[in-house]
Amino acid sequence: MEKTYNHKDAEQNIYEMWEEVGVFSPEKSIEYRKKHGLKVLSETFSILMPPPNANAALHCGHATYSIQDLMARFKRMQGYEVCYLPGTDHAGFETQVVYERKLKKEGKSRFDYDRETLYKEVLDFVLQNSNLAISQLKRIGMSADWSRNTFMLDPIVLDTVFNTFKKMHDEGLVYRNDYMVNYSPFHGTTFSNLETEHLDQKTTLYYVKYQIKDTDKNIVVATTRPETIPADVAIAVNPKDKRYIDYLNNVVINPLNGREMKIIADDYVDMVFGTGALKITPAHDFNDYEIGKKHNLEIISIIDLYGKMTKDAGEELAGLFSTKARVKAFEILKEKNAIEKIDENYQNSLLVDYKDAKPIEPMLLPNWFIKMRSLADESIKAVQEEKVKFNQDTWKHQILTWLENIRDWPISRQTVFGIRIPVWYSIKENENIFVVFLDANKKTHEGNLIDLLKEYSLSEIKKGLQKVIAPRTAKYIISKEEPVGDYIQETDTFDTWFSSSQWPLTTTKYPNSDDFKKFFPTSFIDSMWDILFFWIARMITMSLYLTKDLPGGPQVPFKEVYIHGTITDATGQKMSKSKGNVIDPLEFIEKYSADALRMGILVGGNTSAKMTSLSEGKVKGYRNFTNKLWNMARFMEMIRTEDNLTLKNLKDINNTLLHEEDTKIISELKVLIENTTKGLNNYDFQNTGENIYQFIWTRLADEYIEHVKTRGDKDIALSVLNSVFKDCLKLLHPYTPFVTESLWKELPKDKEDSELISLSEWPVSN
Repeated sequence: MEKTYNHKDAEQNIYEMWEEVGVFSPEKSIEYRKKHGLKVLSETFSILMPPPNANAALHCGHATYSIQDLMARFKRMQGYEVCYLPGTDHAGFETQVVYERKLKKEGKSRFDYDRETLYKEVLDFVLQNSNLAISQLKRIGMSADWSRNTFMLDPIVLDTVFNTFKKMHDEGLVYRNDYMVNYSPFHGTTFSNLETEHLDQKTTLYYVKYQIKDTDKNIVVATTRPETIPADVAIAVNPKDKRYIDYLNNVVINPLNGREMKIIADDYVDMVFGTGALKITPAHDFNDYEIGKKHNLEIISIIDLYGKMTKDAGEELAGLFSTKARVKAFEILKEKNAIEKIDENYQNSLLVDYKDAKPIEPMLLPNWFIKMRSLADESIKAVQEEKVKFNQDTWKHQILTWLENIRDWPISRQTVFGIRIPVWYSIKENENIFVVFLDANKKTHEGNLIDLLKEYSLSEIKKGLQKVIAPRTAKYIISKEEPVGDYIQETDTFDTWFSSSQWPLTTTKYPNSDDFKKFFPTSFIDSMWDILFFWIARMITMSLYLTKDLPGGPQVPFKEVYIHGTITDATGQKMSKSKGNVIDPLEFIEKYSADALRMGILVGGNTSAKMTSLSEGKVKGYRNFTNKLWNMARFMEMIRTEDNLTLKNLKDINNTLLHEEDTKIISELKVLIENTTKGLNNYDFQNTGENIYQFIWTRLADEYIEHVKTRGDKDIALSVLNSVFKDCLKLLHPYTPFVTESLWKELPKDKEDSELISLSEWPVSN
């Protein structure tokens, strides 16, 4: 044996050997086990890998993939036919943001490109870096069957997503409607409620006077957004507010455009906030939109998709971004003596996107939606009946609460990179299709398609197409291919979570493949709590829906869900670049080994907690543990060779030859084996790993080895030590696969031992 363990060389060599032998292939691993007389169970065990971004480097959270790999290795050693299904995500919006930042550094922007060209450039960027995530996951030791790798833009994924959309549309679950959405002018796309956050900030609260018609009286309204006053259609007060009883049904004059508006009563109005009177702007506020629908009010939109005020906002505001329009509106109101006062220290909760904390603009847009109520009810039933089990009851309760209060799902996004919605609008049947395109000279044109066609050909418009906005009532057909005739395709893409919700199906090649028949429903999935609703709930919903007509359906996508926590720094602080506390997992692997990082995650912290800390000190300590293992093996080899000992199989040693220390360590090992098997089956990774660690370090290294040194019958003592040590390595293998495989190659083995620890028998206690 080498004097020291060189993890850098060993890890690469070991992983290449695993792939060459086919350890990660369910078929090849089972064939190997049968060939070597090892236990083979009839049951399968399949695991879904959450797909990392195909072109992005891994962050510390990806080190939690060790949880999935631990279960794959544990079950593989028990004799299950294990299929660990990997994949990578195109991560539509996320990837486009990364690419747009690259363009910005080059002095360019997405608006310089037609849709098709930008899509191809982003895709090329992804494909050039597509092996990055996979190569880094291999560094951590993921024992996934890479021959089954799925990319979220693979043909089978596209076909499945298209077919699902059409099926749901044909069954009345998909609809198109004008809807108040979370729109980001900065990113040029909508966000679901799950993808937005509230940011507390100090802002200005404006107290604006609305004159009551034909009187010298005013009603004062407090607002943070005076720029939206041109879109006001009513003033609302609470019917219980005695201050305004005499004002009800009076008409007020809009101070910016002179529109006459009624004062209406609505229970929603907070009598304490501001003056107790609320301006109603249905096109630019979620609550106002609901009030507007209830009272059948007009809806007037004055902010466009670029965040600028439209001509309907009035000549003085038109063309300004909303923030500048706010200042201008205040100046105009002040000149008209329509400002009573302002509060410059008002604490406001600003709605922002989760990605860059840029302001969200509530906006009425035509969007594609899925009706979720009936789908959610099926999911609720499956979770309640524990067809899907969670590692903690809190996650079960949270997912049920979300499903019980579910809203329809807006599945369209105004991004370029992603799976384009297969909808085509007939030009002849739709007069009001709005398009934006670049001509041959890269000049932008926008307007109604029917008007633009008077000057430009349809082929020229399609070639330079950037955006299509069809009205809610537009006539369309759904088709994967372009229909015959004059049609233009929807430019919206599917929400990434729509394709991701079908991940268990696309990775197993639903509905007719051998993998789908053998490995679906999958056995286990691990995910972080922050995408419990984004992903886990939606996978359950979509799998139940898409398998309902199959034999034995409907089927849940997975049977067991392990939810892990956020990896924080050593002090429990969330990692961020601004704090300078970001941990690079690859840096730790380079310095201390993949095994040490895995132990730092799985044993050094509590992955089942909502937050679990990781420190360099912990990882360094587990590197010392791997060195300890190596030194123990070297000691055993030194004694064996120096004394020219022939080691015996433990079961071949007469019990009368065993000392009290021998029987004690063997008995304690049996308890450890039993507790380890039970602990891993119950997903108690931290305590189980700690018990193995303590047994090896304390009982085996500190105590029993010292006892062996004093023995006259070293052949017996060393045989016991070798046997116990090998079983300990087996128990440890799911945690530290590289060093255990390296050591296994060096140790004397019995004839029934497998050549590979990764495909050896899991120890039993009897």
